[in-house]
Amino acid sequence: MQRRFKICVNMKKKINPFIVSGKIEPEYFCDRSTESARLIKSIINGNNLVLISPRRMGKTGLINFCFDMEPIYSGYHTIFIDILHTTSLREFTFLFGKSIFEAILPLGQKVLTSFVQTLKSISGKFSIDLVTNMPTFNLELGDITRPALTLEEIFAYLEHADKPCIVAFDEFQQIANYPEKNIEALLRTHVQQTTNTHFIFAGSEYHIMQEMFMSSAKPFYNSADTLELKAIDINVYSQFVINHMNSGNRTIDPELVKAVYHLYRGNTYAMQKTFNELYSLMNEGETATLDMLIIAINNIIDSKESMFREQLSNIPEKQKPLLYAIAQDGEAERVTSAKFVKNHKLPSASAVQYAASQLLAKGVITKLAGKYSINDPFFALWINRLYGPKPLLQLLSD
Repeated sequence: MQRRFKICVNMKKKINPFIVSGKIEPEYFCDRSTESARLIKSIINGNNLVLISPRRMGKTGLINFCFDMEPIYSGYHTIFIDILHTTSLREFTFLFGKSIFEAILPLGQKVLTSFVQTLKSISGKFSIDLVTNMPTFNLELGDITRPALTLEEIFAYLEHADKPCIVAFDEFQQIANYPEKNIEALLRTHVQQTTNTHFIFAGSEYHIMQEMFMSSAKPFYNSADTLELKAIDINVYSQFVINHMNSGNRTIDPELVKAVYHLYRGNTYAMQKTFNELYSLMNEGETATLDMLIIAINNIIDSKESMFREQLSNIPEKQKPLLYAIAQDGEAERVTSAKFVKNHKLPSASAVQYAASQLLAKGVITKLAGKYSINDPFFALWINRLYGPKPLLQLLSD
């Protein structure tokens, strides 16, 4: 079947209900009532929280959704920090300070001045906007010359803030890759001594997060409640899709929704992205078909193809056979077993073990409950489109 892009032009614009970026209003947020209640209860009762889930399963959306709910919205200052791309304590400290500054910016000059004055190690680097007479955060990374001291000052500011604070660190497992020693111990000390701030440590690398917070040899051991974010229930998500299709005067067969759910194994982002694209292909009064769905998925893969080619080109040749094998299986377990090695014509168990460790370290694949999968479901589908034995139609039917 030839792939095509279909553009629908409507005189009266209506919102696409399958939100994939930015703030999600409550009416477009699917379920997670149990998880949001647990998160809020843990925080308002004075506990820190570890939030673990595979990437793109909805951690960020859940946190921001809870930040907009009572009693958190009116009772706390909330700061969200994604540290996935940080590589050192200095970068962490810089991003931490910048995120707090941006969070308190709307609160007025008194609050901003207090923040600037508390950060004595870099206060001379702040500038004043000549029009508004307000401090502006125009620091550069190189201005953080003593990150440990600046970090101490940031925690001191949080301790004396006018309201309790909640700080959410997304992809917290990244600190395990910093070159500095004892980062976990340093942060644990500050967290332990802070009484005015509670923390959410969110991470997508299950094995690293588990070791950080559940190993008695680690500084963060037993220091926070744990919430594991799993896939939304298939029936709940199916009804969510059907209801929003109906609200837009469109219809879809529940079995088609469930086929998408199984294709992505409940990955929230991939499902939302697919139904966002499918919805945009449909006119009012239409019913979704399997052909439409295949077009929608291929449109998404096509839009990401140049990025995927670049990503694949950066993976060493010896690691690619395992990547292709995992993409073909969707989920793979016991990858070093003789059966798996033989079925996928891989070189040896030791070569597979090394390749798996490297792909895990790069974040290309993830391991959860003993099963390996590719982090980006669309990357996996693109690989299958190039090298896999099964066409998309068969993958949707399996």
